[in-house]
Amino acid sequence: MGRAAAAGGGAGGARRWLPWLGLCFWAAGAAAARGTDNGEALPESIPSAPGTLPHFIEEPDDAYIIKSNPIALRCKARPAMQIFFKCNGEWVHQNEHVSEESLDESSGLKVREVFINVTRQQVEDFHGPEDFWCQCVAWSHLGTSKSRKASVRIAYLRKNFEQDPQGREVPIEGMIVLHCRPPEGVPAAEVEWLKNEEPIDSEQDENIDTRADHNLIIRQARLSDSGNYTCMAANIVAKRRSLSATVVVYVNGGWSSWTEWSACNVRCGRGWQKRSRTCTNPAPLNGGAFCEGMSVQKITCTSLCPVDGSWEAWSEWSVCSPECEHLRIRECTAPPPRNGGKFCEGLSQESENCTDGLCILDKKPLHEIKPQSIENASDIALYSGLGAAVVAVAVLVIGVTLYRRSQSDYGVDVIDSSALTGGFQTFNFKTVRQGNSLLLNSSMQPDLTVSRTYSGPICLQDPLDKELMTESSLFNPLSDIKVKVQSSFMVSLGVSERPEYHGKNHSGTFPHGNNRSFSTMHPRNKTPYIQNLSSLPTRTELRTTGVFGHLGGRLVMPNTGVSLLIPHGAIPEENSWEIYMSINQGEPSLQSDGSEVLLSPEVTCGPPDMIVTTPFALTIPHCADVSSEHWNIHLKKRTQQGKWEEVMSVEDESTSCYCLLDPFACHVLLDSFGTYALTGEPITDCAVKQLKVAVFGCMSCNSLDYNLRVYCVDNTPWAFQEVVSDERHQGGQLLEEPKLLHFKGNTFSLQISVLDIPPFLWRIKPFTACQEVPFSRVWCSNRQPLHCAFSLERYTPTTTQLSCKICIRQLKGHEQILQVQTSILESERETITFFAQEDSTFPAQTGPKAFKIPYSIRQRICATFDTPNAKGKDWQMLAQKNSINRNLSYFATQSSPSAVILNLWEARHQHDGDLDSLACALEEIGRTHTKLSNITESQLDEADFNYSRQNGL
Repeated sequence: MGRAAAAGGGAGGARRWLPWLGLCFWAAGAAAARGTDNGEALPESIPSAPGTLPHFIEEPDDAYIIKSNPIALRCKARPAMQIFFKCNGEWVHQNEHVSEESLDESSGLKVREVFINVTRQQVEDFHGPEDFWCQCVAWSHLGTSKSRKASVRIAYLRKNFEQDPQGREVPIEGMIVLHCRPPEGVPAAEVEWLKNEEPIDSEQDENIDTRADHNLIIRQARLSDSGNYTCMAANIVAKRRSLSATVVVYVNGGWSSWTEWSACNVRCGRGWQKRSRTCTNPAPLNGGAFCEGMSVQKITCTSLCPVDGSWEAWSEWSVCSPECEHLRIRECTAPPPRNGGKFCEGLSQESENCTDGLCILDKKPLHEIKPQSIENASDIALYSGLGAAVVAVAVLVIGVTLYRRSQSDYGVDVIDSSALTGGFQTFNFKTVRQGNSLLLNSSMQPDLTVSRTYSGPICLQDPLDKELMTESSLFNPLSDIKVKVQSSFMVSLGVSERPEYHGKNHSGTFPHGNNRSFSTMHPRNKTPYIQNLSSLPTRTELRTTGVFGHLGGRLVMPNTGVSLLIPHGAIPEENSWEIYMSINQGEPSLQSDGSEVLLSPEVTCGPPDMIVTTPFALTIPHCADVSSEHWNIHLKKRTQQGKWEEVMSVEDESTSCYCLLDPFACHVLLDSFGTYALTGEPITDCAVKQLKVAVFGCMSCNSLDYNLRVYCVDNTPWAFQEVVSDERHQGGQLLEEPKLLHFKGNTFSLQISVLDIPPFLWRIKPFTACQEVPFSRVWCSNRQPLHCAFSLERYTPTTTQLSCKICIRQLKGHEQILQVQTSILESERETITFFAQEDSTFPAQTGPKAFKIPYSIRQRICATFDTPNAKGKDWQMLAQKNSINRNLSYFATQSSPSAVILNLWEARHQHDGDLDSLACALEEIGRTHTKLSNITESQLDEADFNYSRQNGL
């Protein structure tokens, strides 16, 4: 008892000296406890005392502090008189312990449970060589037991990934490896992969492995593996999302097997045969390379000409036979048929009675004998003829009935054309109804042309196949028929069919008297319309008119680059003509042959029956990158029958007309009005078409959506004006200054993609950020404006600024970047000018004001340079100084070569009017020392006034 009391007294002393421990010590350890400061020397156990050491039922676990929330550490032991926590080697104050005591019914031992709270501040204030840790110490009568050390750490997860996955373009069946290193965090983050926002389960797809150091491995790429991949990292604190990596699995094109060689294209003589293959084994997908090599092979062949057989002369008659007949024969050997030639027509043997009916058989003259076989044969022939007649009548009746029924069902002006639809979708042939000629205006020309409307390109694999579609082989027999051809475009481009268009001839114009005042005619108003994303304009022509007389003038098509210069004196005195000029805005009537490409608009000027005494100058814009090494450019004119004929090649020498090709326009000197166009035939793969690329934007019906439309059109003002007009009606806004793209004729396609979209402000639908356009669609883009549409979506309505890049590039070719930086609010949007210059103020200018060179100065130049001298004709030097070095024989045939050269100068300089350059050229020749630029405005006005007064104006 004394020892127990001593022990009890010692325990009471320990509580007085160490109140924060509240421990109950044995007497043998009390003195040692008093002699220490922190209780480290407390005895672990007393071997001589009876009882059981404490056993921990629950030990403290490692824990993480999330944000500022404290964590609780628990400890439970039996038998236990006391349990206290020790953290980082120091005892935790007893006031911070929460203790619960219970009795184990099975053993009767005391069970004690204790827990404490650890705050974020405690962990942050600890600075030691290891993590913050806590441990339980339990006492029983026998001694003490210690639990495991539980570490306490502050949980976090950094924002930025140490390595984001990068986009890849891989061939099909190639290996894809996307690397991902998650942000630093405690505890370490677990990684999950998403494909198009859907989790990837590598256990269900053996081709995918996500276990190798957080990386995503696709062993054999499939087309279905294309998509946007995102790495997701998460722990108990937060989730982090990496940048998306776009994976594109492409397929390089492969050639199919060669077809069999075709038959020789001629029946007789030297020709060719061909075989073809297609890039469909497999077809290129997702930007894969197109097949290299030729799709068509040709070889020469020689076909032996067929020789038809011919009869030789008849042989002599044979000896008269017992049947009173003799024979003669002939053979088909003069010559015999060879190489598939026809056999001789007619009988090879003849027989006749050789006694003139005097031969006796069975005591009767031969001609009186009628054998039974002959009578039977006559009966058979008679009945066969009657039967054939009955069948013919029945067929005729059925044919007439079907014909009347078809006429009643479809109308009298519809003819079934299924026989001609091979290779097309639908043909509708309609005969032109003949009207009453008395009701026609005498000035109108009857429409005798064969009009054709194409709603889309007709794809032919080989230029030789297009020979089957020429007018001589298909449409000539149907000269009074209008043909409508409908075809569909690629649905991915969003282009629908163009409405049918039938052009109308311009009404004739007759000369007016001189008493008629000159006036300016403005283009006709066009009805506004709303165009869908996939629709195209239904306008058929752009037209302007003006009345011109002897003084001449200039007619300009606003914002199209098309103009007409009527020189002074081209129209006889006391006459005036209403001259018109129009551009065909419908489907081009000029159908390209082979590799020929339309490079300009189809321009019509008239009236066609007007006669000029001096060549007029027609300016037509074009989209070719001019180079005689790569292009063969032709000027073509449409005849009254609707066919197109070549007038001349730009490089040819001709005295009927003259073509001067500038980088962006062609100036043509002509003697007759009509419809003209420029075509080009690429000589090499380096032939380049200049395309104008522009991006327009507008809000959609959904307030969060914004539409971007990227256009690639021929680099002619007319083509771009069509786009601008359509966008104005749709409410579109030009977002960036248009740029030029040099598109090569190397059969490689065009890619248009949207880049650098702000990730947390805007988003674009997956797989729509990049669109590809086939080569043939771009190369023949003059038929329809080519555009691709992209739809962006704002995350919140507060986003008003859009910044991104539009990349337009040709595979293995030129590339252009359009930088979009705009506000989607109209009040904050900066306006970009559509056209650098506006020439729509005065479409028609008449008289001296239409020309840059004053008439008096012009007369002096012509008088000086048209006169020959000892050194030769000076107009040739004038032409050379104005960069006119070709086809000078054309000017030699003119009554005033210098006047025609100056007319050409006026056409080339209608916008700048650079008189200094002309003055410098004159000074270099040495025939004049007066600069035209020094002529004052008063002098010009006085000269024009004097000239007008002399001519009675």
